[in-house]
Amino acid sequence: MYSFAQRPDTTVVDEPFYAFYLERTNVPHPGREEVLKSQPHSEVEVRKGLLEVWETPILFIKNMAHHMALLDQTFVDDVTNLFLIRNPKQILASYSNVIETPTLRDIGIEYQYDLFNRLLEKGRHPVVLDSGLLLQDPPAVLKQLCQRLDIQFYREMLHWSSGPKPYDGVWAPHWYANVHRSTAFEPQSTSNRPLPAHLQSINEQAQFYYQALAPFSLQP
Repeated sequence: MYSFAQRPDTTVVDEPFYAFYLERTNVPHPGREEVLKSQPHSEVEVRKGLLEVWETPILFIKNMAHHMALLDQTFVDDVTNLFLIRNPKQILASYSNVIETPTLRDIGIEYQYDLFNRLLEKGRHPVVLDSGLLLQDPPAVLKQLCQRLDIQFYREMLHWSSGPKPYDGVWAPHWYANVHRSTAFEPQSTSNRPLPAHLQSINEQAQFYYQALAPFSLQP
């Protein structure tokens, strides 16, 4: 999201269906009440709001897959889907610093797998971007990404200023500490944090879906 926000032709929106997800599932998340107050709870109202802020050629919506799983899938089918994947071991180790016992649904990888295959069956060819491969050569991978999306590449996408952003959701203080310290696509020391033993079984389940999607990823 921070990368696409540097483009002169793009508006970014941070997880617009978060409150909708919390209201539908009643899951306990840090900052839950703040999120519920900050966004509409109705999918229809959120979609209406997205059209109202779409004032540039490109609207980049950063979504979490587990939020999208609850949506009317006709909306999902009508947009250009970019799948950002990451090794589940890293996701779970990071997630557990905020929520101690994440579930498979919490990281959304199963829905990503299902959606990807559904789009393939419809003759679509969605782009998959593996964060680990992106970090190996950000310029090369971003150029490929823009080519696949049929948009111009801007070198400005490679850097951003540190700190909070005006387009961050109200949940940023709970989740965005690392990205607020970043100014570019660089490996984080926290990526190597160990996976808690109680999450090993979930990681094993998630690896099936990750390994199925990984071969489709753009390569450095």
